[in-house]
Amino acid sequence: MLYLVDASVFIFRAYYSVPVEIADRDGNPVNAVHGFARFLAHLLERELPAQIAVAFDESLETSYRNEIYPAYKANREPAPAELKRQFALCREVCTALGLAQYGSSRYEADDIIGTLARRAQAAGMPVTIVSRDKDLTQLLSADDTYWDAIADVRYRHADIEERFGATPERMADFLALMGDAVDNIPGVTGVGRKTAQKLLKHFDTLPGVFENLDAVKLLKFRGASFVADSLREHRDDAFMSRQLTGIACDMPLACELHELRRRPPDLARVDAFCELQNFGRMLRDQARRIHARCPA
Repeated sequence: MLYLVDASVFIFRAYYSVPVEIADRDGNPVNAVHGFARFLAHLLERELPAQIAVAFDESLETSYRNEIYPAYKANREPAPAELKRQFALCREVCTALGLAQYGSSRYEADDIIGTLARRAQAAGMPVTIVSRDKDLTQLLSADDTYWDAIADVRYRHADIEERFGATPERMADFLALMGDAVDNIPGVTGVGRKTAQKLLKHFDTLPGVFENLDAVKLLKFRGASFVADSLREHRDDAFMSRQLTGIACDMPLACELHELRRRPPDLARVDAFCELQNFGRMLRDQARRIHARCPA
């Protein structure tokens, strides 16, 4: 089993939920690092993954998707400078704990996870995706798991449609039809979750919907004629949105699967890191317990 961790979800959560008063020896806030380190150490103690990788958003503002649609994520406030500094420290935590970690200036963490997931699946290795981003459910095969580690709920391939509205195979089409206000993806005006579900139920794929626009008007739901007209008007938006919602599973990434084997924590490095960040005993003690349970 390969665990793939979407770091940003847990770093942002820690930044906004852990008291900012937690600071290093120079008085710089390290609340996000503290929360993220605790999360990672807890995951390692609980799951004892044989193979694991942590994916980071190296650039929090741009990716290749902005080349397709410059307004992608433009509605978001820039990440605070203090949080950007802590992202780098979170990568140091991964290294100290013996975890492979990856980032890219052009691709997002989702694409790193997608690329590693496809390589693992091709090798017959089941994957557990650790995140709270529904976009990543599109990566699941029948043997995989999506773990919302914040709610501590796990979903298998067969659970995704009921929970999120579409099967993994159709999730990118589903999101392209609806759009995504969080990522500033336009989608199609007038198409929400229920309408997108109806369209994909009848026509299976995004191209299938647009190949049958006259048939959309005949569907039995309120506003079907308006939806058909809106689809015709916003065709380009829909297919452009599909380029944004799809995860790039073939990005250039210098990594072999054997490199994802979990290594024992570097206890000296953990101690030095904790000293610099003014951490207490918890992470050091966890690292020692994890080290004791690592395979030789």
